[in-house]
Amino acid sequence: MNIQENKIKIGSLEWFYREGLPNEDKKKNPVIFLHGLLSQSFSWLEIMPILTEYGYHAIAPDWLGWGLSDKPDKRDFDYTPSSYIKAFTEFIEGLKLDKISLVVQGFLATIGIQYALQYPEKIDKLIILNTPISSSAKLPWQIAQCGVLFLGDMVTQDPLIVDRTLEKGSGFVISDQNLAFYRKPIVTSSLAGRTLVTVVKKLNLKQVTREIETGLQQWQKSCLIIWGKDDPWLEITPVEELVNSNKKLKLITIEEAKHYPQEHFSKEISPMIVNFLGSNN
Repeated sequence: MNIQENKIKIGSLEWFYREGLPNEDKKKNPVIFLHGLLSQSFSWLEIMPILTEYGYHAIAPDWLGWGLSDKPDKRDFDYTPSSYIKAFTEFIEGLKLDKISLVVQGFLATIGIQYALQYPEKIDKLIILNTPISSSAKLPWQIAQCGVLFLGDMVTQDPLIVDRTLEKGSGFVISDQNLAFYRKPIVTSSLAGRTLVTVVKKLNLKQVTREIETGLQQWQKSCLIIWGKDDPWLEITPVEELVNSNKKLKLITIEEAKHYPQEHFSKEISPMIVNFLGSNN
């Protein structure tokens, strides 16, 4: 099934998003997929069609500041987590979605979890793939360097930072065709690199993960955590401890998968997501 490419203007800012519509309206809550830093909605293209086959409306936006969405000047959008949460809330309202399920992966996809914690009534089910959710999580150097004074301005203008980050995180070779698409934001405009510097500087990961860890310990809805066990950046032990603290959290590990499991393990992940969304848990 074809995935459509759409845009929606919320206020003065335009979001780009990919959308898969089911053949029949089966009254299922739509599923939103959120990507992490240096990735894009493109990373969900293998999984989205599977969900539409099972009657789900699948939506994957590019975050503001990256991909094919607008990249506003930091004077117009300050790129803090709170601003992203507000913008994401407006995105959902703009699409007139009453209740959603969320699938998140990566650094910055934490915004989706924060949204879920603030608006649990809007969430049906929450699915987390390799996202910093423990207070011990740290930014890997491949991403952290983007926020370093002077160094960040230099490295974020080099398109190969995308290649190095995605392949280091995924642990596998990514096709030249896919890498060409992933690096397009930086190749196309220096603005993408400059916004990446701002995003990393404003990420405030320590405070964000502390909030998420506490929130998930008390989470009262179904939550599936799918974890690439060989993630070079995020340890699994704190995740296991978090899952043990709350019976609503379920953990499935994928051997050999690393930080971007949807990149090379979409065939394994797709049925996990479909089964969880269709369960009564």
